[in-house]
Amino acid sequence: MSGGAVFLLVFLPFSLGHYLSCLVRTVNATLAPQLVAAMQLSPGQLGLLTSAFFFAFALAQLPVGMALDRWGPAKVQPPMLLLAGVGALAFAGGQDFAQLLVARAVIGLGLGGCFMSAVKAMSTWIAPARLPSVQGYLIAVGGLGAASATLPVRLALHYTDWRGLFLWLAAAALAIGLLIRWLAPAQPPVARRGPMLAAMKEVCRHPAFREAVALVLLPHTVFFGVQGLWIARWLSDVARFSEAAVAYLLYLGMAAVIFGAIAVGMLTEWAGRRGVRPTSVAAAGVALFIAVQLGFVCNWAPSYQLLSVLFTLVGTVTGIEYAIVAQSLPGALTGRAATLLNLLIFLGAFAVQAGFGLVVGCWTPNPLRQYPAPAYQTAFGALVLLQLPGLIWFLRAGATQSGKMAVPSDPPLSTR
Repeated sequence: MSGGAVFLLVFLPFSLGHYLSCLVRTVNATLAPQLVAAMQLSPGQLGLLTSAFFFAFALAQLPVGMALDRWGPAKVQPPMLLLAGVGALAFAGGQDFAQLLVARAVIGLGLGGCFMSAVKAMSTWIAPARLPSVQGYLIAVGGLGAASATLPVRLALHYTDWRGLFLWLAAAALAIGLLIRWLAPAQPPVARRGPMLAAMKEVCRHPAFREAVALVLLPHTVFFGVQGLWIARWLSDVARFSEAAVAYLLYLGMAAVIFGAIAVGMLTEWAGRRGVRPTSVAAAGVALFIAVQLGFVCNWAPSYQLLSVLFTLVGTVTGIEYAIVAQSLPGALTGRAATLLNLLIFLGAFAVQAGFGLVVGCWTPNPLRQYPAPAYQTAFGALVLLQLPGLIWFLRAGATQSGKMAVPSDPPLSTR
């Protein structure tokens, strides 16, 4: 197909699905005050409600991966978007915490294939040499979706409430599903692959996959889990910003995702030309990401706004996981490796988002239902302690390897 046809028939419809997925994933950060007021939610309930998206999203990864290989994204994605639309309708009509929890999980299940379907479609119809740049554009579209969940949603709440908003999201899911059904080309016939579980075991045994997971997986889950909800609550409870100011800062942070994703890709490519491995770039980024989180632990008051934006900007470096795996594993395993990464990342994000709320909920709120700074400092401190071992392990392994290379070998016997 020509470049214009690929854009209209492949990139546009599938990237819209990824846009919607990122919007819905982060929208609760903006809607949290309304949800808490309407349902009288505790921090633990709010964290569990929002993180249910991640849990269901993770459960969808393995079956979606197998379905995409067998039937292709043009057939798999429309019914999943229909399911997401049903979940959004149920969320709009939910009357208690349990109903909202189930509806949020259904939404996550329905949107669980958006990113993988887009990647699958693009890898099928776009030349391999152009895939890195096109996938960068896909991530940028996701950043636009996350940004749309902040200030634009805040402005939309002047004309509707959170229930009305989810009615519109249901309509959007249905419309995008129909667009994919009408426009996307069917997948060409492909050879059947081996069993999924056998391939997953082979992926897990690969040294490059294990190195990437040990270094970047936990920071990636922290980025997703905190950015999608608790940054907004921290800005409200600790920094004491108004809802309008919180929405604006979230918008700046999500806009930073676009810049950060492009910058990380360019920096990794630049470093690679100079012999620097992507894992070394990732280690530097993870160290900086942990340093930003230490600002939350220390309650660095001089610039709460800067901290919130830096968290999102620097956190985009964790997306380098996919590039590391794609470059290091055999081509036959990259799709399964990406599926496994998604499974681990979103399960971890579920644990981070729900666990953060349980920690914060150990403190007593003020009459405005705001929780004190020590609650957030403790939660961020626990996350830092979880991420440090992976970084220390990588640095020690690198130092050991450098030391072995620096030690001269014994001279041959003839020279002794």
